[in-house]
Amino acid sequence: MHVFVTGGSGLTGPSVVTELITTGHTVTGLARSRESARRLESLGAATLPGSLDDLDSLRAGAEAAEGVVHMAFGGDFADHEGIMRRDRTAIETLGEALRYSGKPFVSTSGALVMPTGRVSTEHDRPDTAGFGAFRIPGEDACLAFAHRGVRSSVIRLAPTVHGPGDYGFIGMLIATARQSGISAYVGDGANRWPAVHRLDAATLFRLALERAPAGSVLHGAAETGVPFKTIAETIARGLDLPAVSLTTSEAATHFPSPSMAVFYGADVPVSSAHTRELLGWSPTRPTLLDDIEHGDYLAASPSRPEH
Repeated sequence: MHVFVTGGSGLTGPSVVTELITTGHTVTGLARSRESARRLESLGAATLPGSLDDLDSLRAGAEAAEGVVHMAFGGDFADHEGIMRRDRTAIETLGEALRYSGKPFVSTSGALVMPTGRVSTEHDRPDTAGFGAFRIPGEDACLAFAHRGVRSSVIRLAPTVHGPGDYGFIGMLIATARQSGISAYVGDGANRWPAVHRLDAATLFRLALERAPAGSVLHGAAETGVPFKTIAETIARGLDLPAVSLTTSEAATHFPSPSMAVFYGADVPVSSAHTRELLGWSPTRPTLLDDIEHGDYLAASPSRPEH
């Protein structure tokens, strides 16, 4: 299958591109910079210049493909409304290009859209009042194409997609611990974070592209929820620092932004039982705590590539 991929040069994207190519698919990746194009080409993908704001490029890439994987996401995170509109418009453009074709369209959301305080399943509705609500319109836009002749599905990725060179939430947590001299958690640290290894996530994207029925909601979580205090304590041991509980107000000034403190204090466990049964997905890579302890997280601070 010839697959058009957005976000293929980001953090999780290269593993998805590699998984697709090594299993016999061909890939064209959207590239918004020369550096992004070079990274995609090094993986064996063709490139199409453009960005999420370049709707003509999105349309052309989708029309020329036999399937689409949409992972690109971003903008000014102080402007949730703007990010939401950008993501929804990109998804609607990609989906319209596939309308009534029967082709697969896999879009990306996050587990943080789900209600807090309980284990959510793929059949539960996201929390429209929660801090991840700005991703819901993108989910709905993608799933709507299931009624317009597109085999569309949404993957809600765990907030922690871990692996080498991670500059995401765990990478930022470790950087803050290095800078502050403490490995912090919020309150009693009993809040739970879903996690998935990057290579297991890549396998899930491929399986969704190949097999997911139209309208599927999938959970990209190998671990339902890792207690955040345990994450902080593992980092503390590795850096030889104390693990310290912070109040909500203390966390708001300790972490890079108040919103990060909210994320780090969130209790959003999710089940992926339906996803595993539906697609035969069986995560086998190291757990988050194993990866923190034995991977490259504590060796150095990874630099974030341009993409």
